[in-house]
Amino acid sequence: MAIGRIPDNVLEDILSRVDIVEIISGYIPLKRAGRNFRATCPFHHEKTPSFMVSPDRQIYHCFGCQAGGNAFNFLMQYERLEFPEAVEILARKAGVTLPEAHKQDSKTLSLNTQLYKINELAALFFESNLNTPPGLQAKRYLLKRGINEDAIKTFKLGFAPKSWDALINHLRNKGISLSLLEKSGLALAKDSGGYFDRFRDRIIFPIFDIKSRAIAFGARILPVEGQAAGANNQAKYINSPEAPIYTKGRNLYGLNLAKDAIRDNDCVAVVEGYLDFIIPYQAGLNNIVASLGTALTVEQARLIKRYTHNVVMVYDADDAGQMATLRTLDIFIEEGMNVKVVSLPKGFDPDLFVRKNGIGIFKEKITQAENLFDYKLKILKSRHSVRDIEAKAAISSEMLLTINRFKNAILKAEYIKKLAQDLEIGEDALLQELNKIKDNKTGVDSYSQGASGKTKNISPTEKLLIKLMLEEEELINSIRDRLEPADFQDERTHRIVSLMFDLLEQGKNIEPNKLISHLNDEVMSQVICESTMLPQVPEKNKENIINDCICRLKNERLKVKKQRLHEQIKTAQESRDEEKLDRLMQEFHCLIKEG
Repeated sequence: MAIGRIPDNVLEDILSRVDIVEIISGYIPLKRAGRNFRATCPFHHEKTPSFMVSPDRQIYHCFGCQAGGNAFNFLMQYERLEFPEAVEILARKAGVTLPEAHKQDSKTLSLNTQLYKINELAALFFESNLNTPPGLQAKRYLLKRGINEDAIKTFKLGFAPKSWDALINHLRNKGISLSLLEKSGLALAKDSGGYFDRFRDRIIFPIFDIKSRAIAFGARILPVEGQAAGANNQAKYINSPEAPIYTKGRNLYGLNLAKDAIRDNDCVAVVEGYLDFIIPYQAGLNNIVASLGTALTVEQARLIKRYTHNVVMVYDADDAGQMATLRTLDIFIEEGMNVKVVSLPKGFDPDLFVRKNGIGIFKEKITQAENLFDYKLKILKSRHSVRDIEAKAAISSEMLLTINRFKNAILKAEYIKKLAQDLEIGEDALLQELNKIKDNKTGVDSYSQGASGKTKNISPTEKLLIKLMLEEEELINSIRDRLEPADFQDERTHRIVSLMFDLLEQGKNIEPNKLISHLNDEVMSQVICESTMLPQVPEKNKENIINDCICRLKNERLKVKKQRLHEQIKTAQESRDEEKLDRLMQEFHCLIKEG
């Protein structure tokens, strides 16, 4: 069974009914290049097209960034979907019914579906109220704050009437039960019995998920002329509580609208509030999201990482904002992302800054953002005197906590050197302190390697043999008679060949796109695609090339065996284990005869 409990035969059925060229050309323009199609890669910036799509093999591969796979992989990578979501989309397109075992628990699915519907109806109700006489004051306020008519429609801004039960009555007339309204967070239960609307006499900001489904609401109190916000003891903003379809720390305001611009610019600006997002967005900065007014979470960082590894945090210059930034930065470092920070002048937030200075200057600020190391060090030095020994120690401790989060050893070393120079402290002393920091997380050089380096150390001989076997299924039988999976030294090619032999034993067709689904592994997909896309082998040389490849693999395996035995013999000699030494020597002589 494949991931998501979907049987392999169902996945194969889906892949056999869709055309990868048709799927991919729906997202990017493809040009014919011989038997294949070529395009500029949608997954990295390049000038010369290196993204190839094979209609024969039903796979894609980029020779620049090594991205590759079948139709499932493309949807997952381009649309940032999980595997089951990509399967569902292609299943619908192919007219394939997925088995019940794959579907969510029916009760959970039913509840979630109802909650999405309730929120959609509520959003439409709030939006329509903005143009009624009671909502005109709210609309005038939004226009006064610089939000234009188009933006009001784009963000589906609305107004909750002053009545205690306007929304409840509206939704009950549409057959929505009170218990569901309570589950959605739109209605609150009274102690004396009955329910009342959570949002009343407030401007409404619907919150949408990545699929543009309304999942929650933010509500701002309507300002009264001449009265300061909060003067009537009401909170300026209130928000939906967490619900089955809404977890605050797992969503970002505006991401549904900004995701394409974030991917295209390979960068995202992160702000805090609704207006701090809306004003720059309507002015033309489209690669921006808001954190819903809370400290960023790991889940939000990972959500951003689907679209870019480059983040610019934008904060006002008050102490609370600076300290919140310091607490947030390490999340991005942990996730292997590049973080910069913009600190706006005192008294300015992104909303006010753009209205006063224009979007051009705001974009310049983002372009000139400081890297996280310099920003954090600058703030710490503003709070501590660097002439004081204890202050130096305090600054170092804070900075080392951040440096320790870097997974790349070179980055750690360079930041240690930079910190030592800046604070006039010996590098050795800083390294000693760094070593004291207890961190149980594993090192990450492999994590930060990136997709482009994952297949480079695989033997070209092993890749070539995989290509030949995938091109001609009859070759698999002849090669299987002469080679074992263990003859493939790389663990990845070993797994691929083992699966090919197993499928052949089961009488199944071995096609690259279906093989990828069986393995369901990003790196395996890259290996298969890269191998398949190697240049064609001339027919007249094919037999000689196969013989040469098999000979090389066997010799390499023999060499590895000899080396391993040599090390074991040396260990046996040092430990004076005569019995073991005699056995190992016999094995070694047998290997020499083989060679």
